[in-house]
Amino acid sequence: MDDSEQNINGCQALTWPPNSPDLGYDGPMEASLPNRQVFKDLLLVPETWVRIQRSSSVSSQVSEPSLNASQCRTGCAAEHKHVGLPPQRERERERGRERGTQCSPSAHDELSSSRRGPSVTRWTTSAVNSVHRLLRHGPVRLPTSCACTSELNRAGAADSSRSWRSEPARNMLILWVPLSFLLGFIISHSVQSSWENWRNGGGEFDKQPHVVFILVDDQGFRDVGYHGSEIKTPTLDRLAAQGVKLENYYVQPLCSPSRSQLMTGRYQIHTGLQHSIIRATQPNCLPLENVTLPLKLKQAGYATHMVGKWHLGFYKRGCLPTQRGFDTFFGSLLGSGDHYSHYKCEAPGMCGYDLYEGEEAAWEQDRGLYSTVMFTQKAISILAKHDPHRKPLFLYLAYQAVHSPLQVPSRYLERYKGISNVHRRKYAAMVSCLDEAIRNLTLALKRYGYYDNTVLVYSSDNGGQPLLGGSNWPLRGSKASYWEGGIRAVGFVHSPLLRNKGTKCRSLIHITDWFPTLVSLGEGTLEEHLNLDGYDVWEAISEGRPSPRHDILHNIDPIYIKAKNGSWKAGYGIWNTAIQAALRVGHWKLLTGIPGYSDWVPPQTFSNQQMGSRWHNEHIRFDRGKSLWLFNITADPYERVDLSQRYPQIVKKMLIRLAQYNKTAVPVRYPAKDLRSNPQYNGGVWGPWYKDEKEEQEEEDRYNNLFSIHLGKRQWKKKSKMRKMKRKAKD
Repeated sequence: MDDSEQNINGCQALTWPPNSPDLGYDGPMEASLPNRQVFKDLLLVPETWVRIQRSSSVSSQVSEPSLNASQCRTGCAAEHKHVGLPPQRERERERGRERGTQCSPSAHDELSSSRRGPSVTRWTTSAVNSVHRLLRHGPVRLPTSCACTSELNRAGAADSSRSWRSEPARNMLILWVPLSFLLGFIISHSVQSSWENWRNGGGEFDKQPHVVFILVDDQGFRDVGYHGSEIKTPTLDRLAAQGVKLENYYVQPLCSPSRSQLMTGRYQIHTGLQHSIIRATQPNCLPLENVTLPLKLKQAGYATHMVGKWHLGFYKRGCLPTQRGFDTFFGSLLGSGDHYSHYKCEAPGMCGYDLYEGEEAAWEQDRGLYSTVMFTQKAISILAKHDPHRKPLFLYLAYQAVHSPLQVPSRYLERYKGISNVHRRKYAAMVSCLDEAIRNLTLALKRYGYYDNTVLVYSSDNGGQPLLGGSNWPLRGSKASYWEGGIRAVGFVHSPLLRNKGTKCRSLIHITDWFPTLVSLGEGTLEEHLNLDGYDVWEAISEGRPSPRHDILHNIDPIYIKAKNGSWKAGYGIWNTAIQAALRVGHWKLLTGIPGYSDWVPPQTFSNQQMGSRWHNEHIRFDRGKSLWLFNITADPYERVDLSQRYPQIVKKMLIRLAQYNKTAVPVRYPAKDLRSNPQYNGGVWGPWYKDEKEEQEEEDRYNNLFSIHLGKRQWKKKSKMRKMKRKAKD
């Protein structure tokens, strides 16, 4: 027998409907639409309530047993226990009833309000909970003999019960029931909205997408399935096919330059990182005066997390990721290292551990996992712990793969037994492992409720290195060069928020563009003083509109090796062509100085056991006296036809543009090696070692304080007296 048929502790109850089924109602703040329809239908036919009331056990023709005060208290206590009051509140109510106070359902109201987020008025709570108790706890218990007061007890239960069974009282009950349901229906809708807004942290974040930026290391242009590679990348192929492929997308030729421009939205010439990379032994890092992408997203309300390779300097604590805008960091600080042990040697006798959790070495978190697997697990744990409905998320996942050393779990090598070249085989296995990791990450985005409101960006940081298994075919050059093979990257955007899915974007896009694009997408602010070199290209990607970008300064490196045959004369008196520089304007690309490794490396090259021979390479020597090239990249993306002699006017215009850019350049930051960086002086760990004068003074003061505490009082007084005498002597 269910609650609708029970006589609870002798207190009769009016029920609706008898033996009513569970309507699926789950609390006063989350009424479902079918329940609301039930309310509406019942309110349209008020006669239903009359029939229910007349057929109920509370009838003028049926006598109701009178109760004494003790029985009444027992019944009321049972009623509140049915609701589920906390034990402490039950004891308080019991003490109140023993003193003769009224037994009312307000305790249940208080309990319900403790479960609510937004505050509502008392009468709103009461009305909504009337509906809640009807649907969740079965019968509606109208006040009959259980509405006991001290006055009622003194007057006698019999007289009171007769007064409750009077005709006016029955009419009041008939009116009260539908009225409470009408009130509950109207208010539950508004309260539900307030509840949802509170539970979602105000609801405003729903407009801000979650951002997952995946940056891989040294992946070649051809080393993805949809570019014709023999390497199997089903996940990357599917994500790119369902998103937008970036087929005119550029990065920098080396690790640190690409990462610095991603983080700041500024060219290298404007941050002082024009030359090479940031070495582990250099007192150098991304300049602290530069505002970073995670910092801007954090200001816009994002939770910001980084997993993976930093490679933007760490010589002092202010350079670490958690000091540059990231809430958390788990990964490596250097540019490379062992994928399992996470050790890195910069020189003989200068080796150290390189895995960090926040600002401390992650000894306890290190279980010898392969870095790609470890970083993916960490990223998924961040997704699991974060609530996607309360706050937008920015996750920067910078894999160490597929950078050397070429290491990979053996099970991935079995897929590529047919590749005879050892480097290419290991490299291919590393790419497959990476593809599987991104599959697991994508599944986690769906599992934890991020996917429908997420923008996922995939990018390589530079071109592949053929000598270590990478392939940029049919593009010219390799990593560390300004030929297309070094700077045109694999990239795509995958998101349900894209308007034109399954397309290719051929608009000009550069890695600096992610800063303004993602900040704007996240409803952040872009102040003028940021002096960005990037553009907001979201409409170009999502809707296929023309890109606002028309040129790219690939770089100007004034301290790189000078071209022997370069001169001001070769640059028409506008530019010294001995200086390494590269500029793209529209369809045209200009290079000066020594652009770097310039071979085309076709796929059959990897059929050899080793890459030492250039048998299949198309090698170009630099002793031909050239220090300036011009290409129409749209018509000749493989840079085979130099047009500098045919179009001298275009060359001059581009040299003028190059000179204008150079006027805005800041001095190069490339300090000498600092021996204090040796991990042997830092507990065997690569980490911050540099202290400026202020930090050194603070450390000295702390030492002096400790010294003064432990020094004997007499000796300290004696030293103090000597110092005073010296000061008097000086005066």
